[in-house]
Amino acid sequence: MTHSTTLPRRHLLAGSAAALGALGLAGWTGTARAQQATAAAVKPLPAYAGWKTPDALIVHSTSTLETRRSAFGTSVITPSNQLYVRNNLPAPDAAILDNRDGWAVAIEGVKNPRSLTLAELKTLGVETVATVLQCSGNGRGFFPSKPSGTPWQVGAAGCVVWSGVPLRNVVAALGGLADGAAYLTGTGGEKLPEGVDPLTVLVERSVPVKAMDDALLAWEMNGEPLSLAHGGPLRLVVPGYQGVNNIKYVKRVAFGSAQSQARIMSHGYRMSPPGSKASPDQPSVWEMGVKSWINGPLPDKGALKPGQVQVHGVAFGGTRSIKGVEVSVDGGKTWQAAKLIGPDLGPFAWRQFALPVRLEAGSHVLASRATDTAGNVQAEQREENLGGYNNASWRDHAVTVTVA
Repeated sequence: MTHSTTLPRRHLLAGSAAALGALGLAGWTGTARAQQATAAAVKPLPAYAGWKTPDALIVHSTSTLETRRSAFGTSVITPSNQLYVRNNLPAPDAAILDNRDGWAVAIEGVKNPRSLTLAELKTLGVETVATVLQCSGNGRGFFPSKPSGTPWQVGAAGCVVWSGVPLRNVVAALGGLADGAAYLTGTGGEKLPEGVDPLTVLVERSVPVKAMDDALLAWEMNGEPLSLAHGGPLRLVVPGYQGVNNIKYVKRVAFGSAQSQARIMSHGYRMSPPGSKASPDQPSVWEMGVKSWINGPLPDKGALKPGQVQVHGVAFGGTRSIKGVEVSVDGGKTWQAAKLIGPDLGPFAWRQFALPVRLEAGSHVLASRATDTAGNVQAEQREENLGGYNNASWRDHAVTVTVA
């Protein structure tokens, strides 16, 4: 399933070089000159992600790369070389990948706590799961309040396939949970800057212990060993939860009665009301809600010709499957049921949808609205909050196309 959507690294590198070369040989049309000007203005990919496809990504900074909306295409799996990147700390030295099987993770809050190497984890079982990986700030760029942080639109998300050992297997092998386990906490293995309180910068997140049932300690993504850009050699994957809870370079998994005291947990990623200050008593950014958006047609390719077009996009429900998707071509005044297409890869993956429509000359606002299997309907409006998190507004994600 993953081999058809993942290319060997040598091909990715070749493809990246070809893409850059194509920009340099675009010809003499006005469009080509514009492409060349855009290419000159684009920030280069950071070294740890240099194997990715440059023209599929928006480089916001060395730690934030966004997939272009037009790059999602019509396939259910997001290719690794087009997947977004979000790091809270600089990526570790690539030397941590030299001996993948020697990477060790401490398991605490179980009856027989100990550290296990990746080689040992591989003896405890393996599962493969497809999940939507999404930064909780995806859609922040649509907030009129301009929250601080990367102004993501839709591209801080992707649907990928992980392989690894179920965390529940690991816990069972170590005698089960110790008493009082209410939270599952993952700790990242990034190098911390010197001279500061570690709790102010440590990447450590806690989620309700129920998440253990579906969590993986993953060493592969899209059929390849996990890259440094995406958390290799080992990542804690928490299906259905926002990306920040999927801990890269995981070196510690602990079960306990309290949430982490790290600032990224106690004050970061909280649903703080506008005008307030983040605090531990506010809801944390945990499970994703029902959401969808349209990936085509898009306005960046100029005016469409009158006639039939295929409106297509993606929809997901966090920890629940998608029941259906509706599409509007008039900004939400009327809706039509779209067809779910492509493979159903489980409750944590996104579903593709498509609807053929006839568009006459004029301006059309295309929107999508998803419903999950529990009957939750995608909201029309965003939930205003200080950090610009959890934006699932169908109105924000609508696109306006011109037909002429």
